[in-house]
Amino acid sequence: MKTLSLCPTCLKKVEAEVFEEDGEVIIKKECEEHGKFRDIYWSDSELYEKYKKYEYIGDKLKNTNTERKYGCPFDCGLCPSHVSTTVLANLDVTNRCNLNCPICFANANRTKMIYEPSLEEIKHMMVNLRNENIPCPAIQFAGGEPTLREDLPEIIRTAKELGFNHIQIATNGIKLQNVEYIKKLREAGLSTIYLQFDGLTEKSYLTARGKNLLPVKLKVIESCRKADFRSIVLVPTLVKGVNDDQIGDIIRFAAKNVDVVRNVNVQPVSFTGRIDENKRFEQRITIPDFVELVEEQTNGEILKEDFYPVPSVVPVSLFVELWGNRPTVKLSSHQHCGAATYVFVENEKLIPITRFIDVEGFIELLNEISQEIKEPHKLTKTERAKIILKITKRLPSLVEHSKAPSNVKLIETIIRILKGDNNALAKFHYDSILVGCMHFMDPYNFDTRRAQRCVIHYATPDGRIIPFCTYNTLYRKEIEEKYSIPIEEWKKKLSQ
Repeated sequence: MKTLSLCPTCLKKVEAEVFEEDGEVIIKKECEEHGKFRDIYWSDSELYEKYKKYEYIGDKLKNTNTERKYGCPFDCGLCPSHVSTTVLANLDVTNRCNLNCPICFANANRTKMIYEPSLEEIKHMMVNLRNENIPCPAIQFAGGEPTLREDLPEIIRTAKELGFNHIQIATNGIKLQNVEYIKKLREAGLSTIYLQFDGLTEKSYLTARGKNLLPVKLKVIESCRKADFRSIVLVPTLVKGVNDDQIGDIIRFAAKNVDVVRNVNVQPVSFTGRIDENKRFEQRITIPDFVELVEEQTNGEILKEDFYPVPSVVPVSLFVELWGNRPTVKLSSHQHCGAATYVFVENEKLIPITRFIDVEGFIELLNEISQEIKEPHKLTKTERAKIILKITKRLPSLVEHSKAPSNVKLIETIIRILKGDNNALAKFHYDSILVGCMHFMDPYNFDTRRAQRCVIHYATPDGRIIPFCTYNTLYRKEIEEKYSIPIEEWKKKLSQ
């Protein structure tokens, strides 16, 4: 398959080919000036083909901020070539950090210039996100280390006032050992702590972060428990030879702390920012590697087959959209960007959702019902009741109650979710652990087809909204240099 990529040396656009070879999917390309490049796109060609059937191309955006001029990925902002609205927005509130991690994709804390947008600039960026044709529902404040900003609670409150219903911070957790600080952020409106969590051994942190941070992570978990903050996502940056032996332990740790941990979201290392690119071949991990590690390290309690690509849940969104006769956000990312499964915990056993529900059958049922709803705005109460009755009658054949966790009222919860009940969706997430993997691109494996369907975007001070992978590959340096000030000037400004 032909696509467009980037030369890893000069970052110019080049033609690329994605193809199968010896059971793997390879991407290769050639730059006239810098020669040939080759990398692993996906390590399992069979799984690559399986995930293709979940492809979903989103609608063209009604509201765009930039025009087509140079072609993807050089018109980001979002431009008319993009086909997915923002599901999760990243907003960097600082490039300062209290760590110097060797694998930082943002290269934070290594500059004499400070990138730190004012509260007014941050508000402007958030308003821009809410002006999309489907307003962005979720925002993540990142950096750098966002907790270094003294006004972080005020930033969170502003996001809440502007209508974001999910607000999270991406953090190393150092400042979150303080129970009172966690309470302060929660009271401001913080929904989730997206916690850097590379494993349960000292070695993982010494290599990835330069110091043993495991005691810090454990203290954060306990402090959240004391603060009654019940939504932590454990975020391992997965590096082959560094912490790829830790996945099973991390999942089991999440299960033991299911009262406060909601997700495990693994991010295979991306070769941008500070990481040593010479170690690319020995450290590269792709999504199929991750799911195989999960199966191996959980002794088969979670299988490779339990994982589905991100857009597999689009039929649920489409049904909710038809039922409510209003646009909904859709996880319409490329089918090879990420994979996940829901895991329930009972008597210390891990029970993936696929053990007790026929996922394929459920998707087929929703697609069938959705095709029958021709004019949703004309549905009468009686017609709506018939649709729900039809689903209710069919669902029991798709569920094995004997294998389901005893505390899950699955059919009732599914019906409520399909009716657009966000409280039911929240409870479903609270009762389970979402185990997932999102593999962000770098200049070596960059594919414009994926970039055009990205649902995780950065908001920038100049009014642009830029897909995650293009931002960290092409735009971060430009934005930070344009909007940074010398550290002495920043200190002077801070003291005023």
